Amino acid sequence: MATVTVEINGRPYAVGCADGQEERVRILAKQFDGHVRQVAGEVGHVGDIRLFLMAGLMLADELHEVRLGNPVAAAAAAASTDGVAEALNAVAARLEKIAQGL
Repeated sequence: MATVTVEINGRPYAVGCADGQEERVRILAKQFDGHVRQVAGEVGHVGDIRLFLMAGLMLADELHEVRLGNPVAAAAAAASTDGVAEALNAVAARLEKIAQGL
């Protein structure tokens, strides 16, 4: 097993991966970093966990659209951030409250 250090939102993270998959992990991390930075630019500093959650939800939404066979909607979802960050911020806040109650 290999270990790759990737940078997300300016911070290094060590990630384990199968031997030979290091470059793929770097590429995926760069894509994820772009989404995290986009969210950070829209909502400001809200903590890494919340930023990662919101970026992950954005990626999941794009993947969902692609799986539905609607690449136009997927592209629009990726390009459109109006209201998305706000909605994701509300979801993240609710998840944090739930986690604190456990």
